[in-house]
Amino acid sequence: MITIKINGEEKLFEDGVQYELIAEEYQNECTSQIALVVIDGKIQELMKRADHDCELEFITYEDMIGHKAYVRSAVMLMMKAIKDVAGIEAAVNVKVEFTIGSGYYCSFKNGLKLDEQTIEKIKDRMGELADMDMLVTKKAYPAAEAVALFDELGMKDKVSLFRYRRSSNINVYCLGDYYDYYYGYMLPSTGYVKYFDLFPYEEGMILLLPEREEPEKLPEFTPKKKLFQTLMTAREWGMDMGIDTVGDLNDQICQGGIADLILVQEALQERRIGEIARDIARHEGVKFVMIAGPSSSGKTTFSHRLSIQLRTYGLKPHPIGLDNYYLNHDQTPLDDQGKPDYECLEALDVEQFNRDMSDLLAGKEVQLPTFNFKTGKREYNGKITKLGADDILVIEGIHGLNEKMSYSLPAESKFKIYISALTCLNVDGHNRIPTTDGRLLRRLVRDARTRGTSADQTIAMWDSVRRGEEKYIFPFQEEADAMFNSAMIYELAVIKQYAEPLLFNIRQGEPAYHEAKRLLKFLEYFLGVSSEELPKNSLCREFVGGSCFDV
Repeated sequence: MITIKINGEEKLFEDGVQYELIAEEYQNECTSQIALVVIDGKIQELMKRADHDCELEFITYEDMIGHKAYVRSAVMLMMKAIKDVAGIEAAVNVKVEFTIGSGYYCSFKNGLKLDEQTIEKIKDRMGELADMDMLVTKKAYPAAEAVALFDELGMKDKVSLFRYRRSSNINVYCLGDYYDYYYGYMLPSTGYVKYFDLFPYEEGMILLLPEREEPEKLPEFTPKKKLFQTLMTAREWGMDMGIDTVGDLNDQICQGGIADLILVQEALQERRIGEIARDIARHEGVKFVMIAGPSSSGKTTFSHRLSIQLRTYGLKPHPIGLDNYYLNHDQTPLDDQGKPDYECLEALDVEQFNRDMSDLLAGKEVQLPTFNFKTGKREYNGKITKLGADDILVIEGIHGLNEKMSYSLPAESKFKIYISALTCLNVDGHNRIPTTDGRLLRRLVRDARTRGTSADQTIAMWDSVRRGEEKYIFPFQEEADAMFNSAMIYELAVIKQYAEPLLFNIRQGEPAYHEAKRLLKFLEYFLGVSSEELPKNSLCREFVGGSCFDV
């Protein structure tokens, strides 16, 4: 017998008891399905067994790590169903790419075509497999054997990925006769994946899954055509450069092609910024360029580079930060927990902003404010602005796309831009890189460099930042006149060197430890690249330093 401490109480269990059986005993005490356990501070999958005295905690679908386990397991369930319905070659040539809301867009490669009827059969098969509650097993293969297995299955992307793995063993998951590799934890059986939908979308299909906040409910899927097209453009850029997966990127680094890759990527971004500037110049009457995007999307560098491009069309851009219109901090509204809510629209002096902008549009002189974040107060320092015929304001802030922020300004006077780091690089065909991971790593590095903020502090506030984005930014994406993807296909290889020391500094037992371990494991896939190769105006330099702009 072994003693396991759960919720502060010690209880005896049979030596070798499966964690899943313990979870079943305590399931009614949890608000959602238990997905994983934490044993003495280390995360374990439910299919594993207890073999010593320990302390145990539960992770559910409402936890970020538990939700990610659900997503991975749902992807494996889908791949097994594809194999059963259309064969292993079809499963190999389905690529899980990016998210559109709560939907995961899956594309078809190498001439594969799955029609509506076939996709419906795959969904039905997923339901059958879920009802069968098939076991998911995991086995550590010697690296050479894992490479041989996936080479035989035709999964060349995994063969390329494993070439750069330093560990001698590779964990392979098995579902019946289907073998695959997933980075991160998995659920113990198909019966845990109860909520999903699968349907055609554009040239591929959408795997719709529950959101973390409501893990037992499928959200409504809302198509986002502009966002989708922006993501597809980034995907095509990567394909044109021969970079589809992390293995492809590592190959390019090893072959000495990274310098050219960086220059091409930077040129593509500059071309896109130039196109946006051209469109602004062609819109007669535009005086306000409104830029919004989530945290660490590179808004500041983008606004500088856009301003330079606008000048080539004879315009005179002037930057304005919406942050300068914050209410004094003692007037900031409080959130549900009684803390100042700096993310909400009501934290800004919307009325004053509209008065100032309307006066500028009318040709009046206006004294614009600046916000002193040290004192928490708005200040006026004699900054007088007047718009001439060629003057244009470049306004950047979280609420830039919200019509309530600029309600008094005529629609024809505004040009709205949505910017985000929309990562389209995959670990491999079945393991996507979440856009939020790239932005979180950017912010970790930037905040440590510019604000002295530790990695654990940045991770601790990330959930709150994400909630603000979901509420105040993402709903207005499709209202933008233009979208800009700031993600660079090479950037994680550069950021790796800066992020790893910060993450290693988070110790076991600290709240951010598990997230730090996950990010460190993720970064292991990448070979490092020196930031010396980056141009001084690179958007990446906003985070790693050395920019020619004041960022």
